Amino acid sequence: MAQTGGAKRLDRLYRLPSDTVRALLPVDLWPAPIHIRVMDFDISHLLDQWDYQPGQVVVRRFKAKDGKEKLQLRVDLGLLQMNAEGRPDGKRPFGHPSLFEYHQARLYKHVSAHEGSDEGFKLKPEDCAKLQMEAIQFHHRYICLLQLEDYPAVIRDAERNLAVFDFVGKHAESEELAWALRQFQPQLLMILARARGAQSLRTEDHTMAIQHVEDGLEQIRNFYREHSRADAADQSPEVQSLENWLDEIRAKRPLSARERLERALNDAVLSEDYERAAKVRDELKNLKSAD
Repeated sequence: MAQTGGAKRLDRLYRLPSDTVRALLPVDLWPAPIHIRVMDFDISHLLDQWDYQPGQVVVRRFKAKDGKEKLQLRVDLGLLQMNAEGRPDGKRPFGHPSLFEYHQARLYKHVSAHEGSDEGFKLKPEDCAKLQMEAIQFHHRYICLLQLEDYPAVIRDAERNLAVFDFVGKHAESEELAWALRQFQPQLLMILARARGAQSLRTEDHTMAIQHVEDGLEQIRNFYREHSRADAADQSPEVQSLENWLDEIRAKRPLSARERLERALNDAVLSEDYERAAKVRDELKNLKSAD
């Protein structure tokens, strides 16, 4: 390849003795010594100020230098840091907000090219593995958000992962690939039920909280039935956890006027206070008439 005039001159320059080259080059072109500050990779000072607590989710929320809100999760060997919104690691796979949305775009393109049919669209083992890794990022985040009692954000991330499970379940090349993700669906349904229930309790709506937990339990049991494992549902730690929580909610739920009267009537009958029982019955009749 032919050299330009400038390139030839530089070539000749760099064949000269170094002192001569230094004299010929303009002063402002000669590289000045650069002092690079040695980066301190040791985060011991951060860990020393924030103890790890076994068995507990230790998390904090803060605004980073880039202005974005971040979450940090203290683990036994260090810290996990993630963005509070968007993909937790802040990356944009193939220019999309997430890998899931990239594959959704692939599906839409496939369907458009095949007269509205998704037949033939498949997720390869590598695709499923990477979607699972991305789902784990969101799992870490909604666990942190649950501890921070940011229930709308928990629901956002959990519903997002549930959509990923459904997507992989429908389009994976094999049932085995799909099960690698879907086996975690009971846990995800439990998290959703807890977040929705806790959000209702925040407004003291015990009835709605109970409904969310009962719905979650039914969804988990349906999952086991659909996968021919109905006998495993009652042994599921997710089912046991939600049932225990449901008992707590019911125990703390304020009684309605009707329930208070029914309880008073039962107490009066048991104590053989029939005069009191008659009065309570009248109050119950009046209440029913008002209804």
